[in-house]
Amino acid sequence: MPQTATLESNHSLTIVWHRRDLRIDDNPALHAASQQGAIVVGIFIFDPAILKSMETGGGKVDFMLGCLRELQANYQQLGSDLLCFYGEPVQTLRQVAEAFQVKQVFFNCDIEPYARQRDGAARDALKGIGVELKGFIDIGLHDPAAIATNSGEPYKVYTPFWRNWISLPKPHPYGGTHPVGNRPPRMDKIANLGNYDRACQQAGAIALPTLSELGFSHNQILPKSGESAAQSLLDAFCDSNLILRYKEARDIPSQAGTSMLSPHLRFGTIGIRRVWQSAIAATDRVRSEEEANGIQTWQQELAWREFYQNVLFHFPELAIGAYRPQMQRFEWDDNRAYFAAWCEGRTGYPIVDAAMRQLNQTGWMHNRCRMIVASFLTKDLLLNWQWGELYFMQQLVDGDLAANNGGWQWSASSGMDTKPLRIFNPMTQARKYDPEAEYILQWLPELQGLTTAELLSGNIPPHQCRKHNYPTPIVAHDTQQRIFKSRYQAAKDV
Repeated sequence: MPQTATLESNHSLTIVWHRRDLRIDDNPALHAASQQGAIVVGIFIFDPAILKSMETGGGKVDFMLGCLRELQANYQQLGSDLLCFYGEPVQTLRQVAEAFQVKQVFFNCDIEPYARQRDGAARDALKGIGVELKGFIDIGLHDPAAIATNSGEPYKVYTPFWRNWISLPKPHPYGGTHPVGNRPPRMDKIANLGNYDRACQQAGAIALPTLSELGFSHNQILPKSGESAAQSLLDAFCDSNLILRYKEARDIPSQAGTSMLSPHLRFGTIGIRRVWQSAIAATDRVRSEEEANGIQTWQQELAWREFYQNVLFHFPELAIGAYRPQMQRFEWDDNRAYFAAWCEGRTGYPIVDAAMRQLNQTGWMHNRCRMIVASFLTKDLLLNWQWGELYFMQQLVDGDLAANNGGWQWSASSGMDTKPLRIFNPMTQARKYDPEAEYILQWLPELQGLTTAELLSGNIPPHQCRKHNYPTPIVAHDTQQRIFKSRYQAAKDV
């Protein structure tokens, strides 16, 4: 067997294992590693189990690759490096640790079931060779194990969770008060490491792969990826009136009323502490109760994100099934033609189809529309919410297990909701949130020429449908909701 290269340096080497934290700024693991007096090198492992999962789509992988390109460039600008690997993570991590003779590997913890199992196995494997795996809280503002009811139980309802969560002091960003550009100490000595290239080779380091080399492709028009883009979005949202009028604007899909940070939060190109700091700073500009409510509403959305993380952390079984027993017994239909029409945006309900076109073309969908299409799939088409959950994960650039699962279970009446039986009327939703049909026409341009009333009615005349090459409604909302309620009661009575 070839001998392991001996790194020649007066300094030890420390590894930071990046996963969902593709940034330099406000990174707990990177900050802690840089305080150790060792040379810091970042690594990223392409996990075949994740890449080959049915939940992984080309748009999401492409966005991630863009984030990694910038992260690697930022490391190199600091005089260090981000190394890439492809393989089973535990085995790869051990191989890296042995090749570089490290004593510590730093990483930021995840809450997903697969990640927790993987990280536990990695900790055991590294301990066996004398290497410490040190984890840090990063995905949320608080450790999910630290927020509990008075009886010590995890929260199952959002409102009391929010009251507890908002009362807790929030951590400050790591690495100073200024985003992106702080120079972590001891990252600029990599050039002094003798045999570094040989150690990289023995560890199995590869060049950052292309999308096609990973076996993916897509036709989506993606948002700009990376740490600098994330910071620019945060600044644009919090330093303007957008956050001040968020409460009203967030529900209007034709307006740019949201932060658009969800893909960046998913891949960690912005630190959650930096996000919170910016929201708090915006309170200095508040001049009315309406503006204060705008900031608080956005903070509540951040809390919803963390609530779903906590729920998945404490109830990992939600990843594979309904929370409510009655919805585990619910009689779903098995109509693949209906599902295909929903996926393609060909249901005959303009607000639903516009939202699905937005998803398919951009890898993102407005949150109000996510609720509309999820309710339509489950309450109108009577199809299993897990079909929609999977499709969203495949198509969404911000596809996140905790948030996606939580949202779908809420919409399907199967999750942790004190009022689970919610049915959205797509016509009512369209009239309320897209009253001029601007959003509908943006994504369904073939319907130009129809009146606003026709576009919002959900009942476009058949001759107009033929003229505009648009389908008539594939189901009748009133009929389908009666069927859903009947099946819901039947499952409840068992």
